Amino acid sequence: MKNFKLPYLPILLLLAISIFPKSHSVFAQSSNLTLEHFDLLVDLSSPKISPDGTKILLINRKADFEENKYINSLWIVTKDTKEAKPLTYNRPSIHQPEWSPNGEHITFLAEGNNKKQQIFKLTSQGGEAQQLTHSKMGVITYKWSPNGLFFAYVEKDSLAEKKGVEKHNKSFEVGYDWYLAKEASVPAHIWICSNEGKNAYQLTSGEVGYNVFSGSINWSYDSKKLVYIAQPKPHSAEFLNSSLQLIDIETRKITVLDKGPGVPANPSFSKDLSVVLYSKTRGLEPFFNPMGLFSVDQNGVKKKDVILDIDRNISRHFWFSDQSLLVGAPDGTKVSLWRGLLDGIYKNLDTNGVLPSLNNIAIGPDDEIVFIGSKASEPSELYYMKNHQSIPEKITSFNDTISQLNLGKVSSINWKSEDGFEEDGVITYPPDFSSNKKYPLVLYIHGGPMGSSLEDFNFFAQAFAAQGWVVFQPNYRGSNNLGKAYQRSVINDAGEGPGKDVMAGIEAIKKLGFIDENKMAVSGWSYGGFMTVWLTSHYQGWKAAVAGAAVTDWFDWYNMADMNIWSGYGLGGSPWLNDNADNYRKQSPITYAHQIKTPTLILSNTLDQRVTVTQSFKLFHNLKDNGVETKFIAYPVSGHFPQDPVHRKDVFKRWMFWIKDHF
Repeated sequence: MKNFKLPYLPILLLLAISIFPKSHSVFAQSSNLTLEHFDLLVDLSSPKISPDGTKILLINRKADFEENKYINSLWIVTKDTKEAKPLTYNRPSIHQPEWSPNGEHITFLAEGNNKKQQIFKLTSQGGEAQQLTHSKMGVITYKWSPNGLFFAYVEKDSLAEKKGVEKHNKSFEVGYDWYLAKEASVPAHIWICSNEGKNAYQLTSGEVGYNVFSGSINWSYDSKKLVYIAQPKPHSAEFLNSSLQLIDIETRKITVLDKGPGVPANPSFSKDLSVVLYSKTRGLEPFFNPMGLFSVDQNGVKKKDVILDIDRNISRHFWFSDQSLLVGAPDGTKVSLWRGLLDGIYKNLDTNGVLPSLNNIAIGPDDEIVFIGSKASEPSELYYMKNHQSIPEKITSFNDTISQLNLGKVSSINWKSEDGFEEDGVITYPPDFSSNKKYPLVLYIHGGPMGSSLEDFNFFAQAFAAQGWVVFQPNYRGSNNLGKAYQRSVINDAGEGPGKDVMAGIEAIKKLGFIDENKMAVSGWSYGGFMTVWLTSHYQGWKAAVAGAAVTDWFDWYNMADMNIWSGYGLGGSPWLNDNADNYRKQSPITYAHQIKTPTLILSNTLDQRVTVTQSFKLFHNLKDNGVETKFIAYPVSGHFPQDPVHRKDVFKRWMFWIKDHF
């Protein structure tokens, strides 16, 4: 529903999967990209520029296949010399690096002595890190106070210990939780401690929980207040009822700044403390509408909606020193950045073909901009802009080995839907493509539906193209790259409208004259899996299909997923009210699966909380009973996509070879 690069709440967002290096020498003879090059990809995240503007922190992530785990390491890059060196070793879980406000120390989260996440600190020159916190349940996230004296951090409550006979009683109340929950959901609360991790105390209390999906905590610039996102109960789907709150550190007085509708996210104070700025959906149905910027004062008095003239999904914002703003969003098949004053006109920045990762942007003390970005033929690297008028400069080369391979050209294609929408998608061509030849067509459909396919580097699309296939990544109604009318048009039109959008895109590609219409395959993960099942059940002529973590039955989603009742916003409400159950049946692909003739590979995690494996079981039995060639591969792991490198790579191999064998 690339990349698990989340600009906002990851509904069914198709994950951007990266698998990383062991040795470059193994692949030295290969000029074309293969699946084995997954081992060379390096994932970069969390850039943070130092208070003096000379150095940049980032997280470097690689895979260890022998141990079947990912290894994170903290690196520091000198801006002027572009020298990059690691600061930490043997801390595979390290993440969320921060500079101390005076620049003398670096902090991060990593596994502590009790095997839980804790805050660590080391000097800016490196050396041995010191564990600061000793949180019983582990630190979820944290933030330095601007004066450098305190940390605010979030920790979940622990379950109350039972005694006597009751210690054997495992019963618990189920709220809006997913169907494999094994214990009661517990609140998460904000704690305060000194910059040395001492004198910790719990700031918030009660059943209300911290919404870990939708945003962060942020200090006021005078270090006296915090803004944060809270949900009324800790059950997973209660995020839909989240509110934006402010708390005074000294008095502990809480002021509700925005209680919805819509899910607020990513709040921050202006530097003059006159407003709190935050993102929220522009409409009643969360995430079926694009997010926009909103502002309130510290008493909760709404100021105005900000930058309404940009009809795109604005989920993040960043402050410059003059209180102007940097914002970004998917924009067609690109990612655009804009700068403007809070209530002024916003102008595009020139990123020179680089697509920034919106979750990986930071502003420096002199308004420098650093971000992780990629191009169609270049994987992620760290980029630097001296100011908003500069052209991005690449200052790392972690993925040069991949960039130097013989990669396929990437371009966008546009077409018009039958009801008038201007639509787009991305085509990745085989290396050494010739328009005089005929090529198989493989659809690689994004999730969401409010994701989007962009002209960034996509390893899997390039791996498909290297097989001699034209790869088509269509956007369709519900995608978050073409404005509010397009994104919300998927409401009560889950499959039929998007299906017609994709088929219209295929017709546009066919007109280019180089597609072998006898060799077409359709595939996707999450909502991309939903679209795969919908397309194979409504249109014939496919040679193969791959349905990964496919939403096949909206009843299962509404009743069993971690975000369960969210689906009701797109399907007319609860299926248990009035005659709305008919609407759920009508828009569930499983209703039509008996019409499928296409050989279909089904993939799913057995502990997927987002799209429960029950939906894949239904699809498998349906296809088997109707005599359709099918294979169901399950991974006994948690998460919406396998989180370990071995199973991730296995997914890709099975995906590719299922299509290859049927071509």
